[in-house]
Amino acid sequence: MNLKSLDTLVQMAKSKTTRRLAVAAAGDEHVLEAVLEAKKQGIVEPILVGDKNRIDQISEKLRLDLSGIEIINEPNPAVAAQKAVSLIKERKADVLMKGLVSTGPLLKAVLDKENGLRKGGTLSHIAFFESNYYHKLISVTDAAMNVEPELQDKVEILKNAVEAYHKLGIKEPKVAVVGAVESVNPKMDPSVHGAILTAMNKRVQIKGCLVDGPLALDNAVSKEAAKHKGIVSDVAGDVDIILTPDIYSGNVLYKSLNFLGGAISAAVIMGAKAPIVLTSRADSEKSKFMSIALAAAME
Repeated sequence: MNLKSLDTLVQMAKSKTTRRLAVAAAGDEHVLEAVLEAKKQGIVEPILVGDKNRIDQISEKLRLDLSGIEIINEPNPAVAAQKAVSLIKERKADVLMKGLVSTGPLLKAVLDKENGLRKGGTLSHIAFFESNYYHKLISVTDAAMNVEPELQDKVEILKNAVEAYHKLGIKEPKVAVVGAVESVNPKMDPSVHGAILTAMNKRVQIKGCLVDGPLALDNAVSKEAAKHKGIVSDVAGDVDIILTPDIYSGNVLYKSLNFLGGAISAAVIMGAKAPIVLTSRADSEKSKFMSIALAAAME
């Protein structure tokens, strides 16, 4: 089974029980549009936590129908994040979504030892892309959370990404550990990490996926490029998950796919007790909607 398009995720989300979505600091135009579209399609039942006056102003401006939707008035974005997290903690909601609040305060609420959603491992970001230049959805991790991950961090990031695919019904996603080169160079940590992660996978220390690395990006996404370089790999040209060396390369790849490659994306944070929809302010309403669908499809 392959995930052919983001619409596949929407259909998967529709086929499941409607999820309760807690939106932290919900006073954002694109967020509200995406949330209401997801509600209209029966994917989520939202709870909006934020500045009610601002939410009402936006709904009036955009002619959005908020009738029947619970709104918890909290003008302070950081406190709104805490209250949204509490809804998940108290099992009054299933999915958390970032609204008009900085990532820092949201994650502080999520990682709070007593009242947060900490599961014990590393939180990481995974983004799924639908590109006209690739035959199925392809994902990138980690473009938003872990700045310069060490080897053990990458093990956790990889496992989080694989868990996302398992929740979507893909039993053995193919993972490319990418870097600048496809050969092991002791002076280049990403290449060494790629080799170690591949060995760990072969020795069943990392399960439920097929890992190959180090691979340069062209080898990961193109069988022809791999063939030209004499690389024999079941991952090359059919990769599902691209594990990047650090947040710098991950973020550049993420934005290149969107703004230069014309890809549509959906993204979530994995590793917490519930999926977290965390998108950039620059992301479109469609991308935010697709991210909600992704989170709902995984639950």
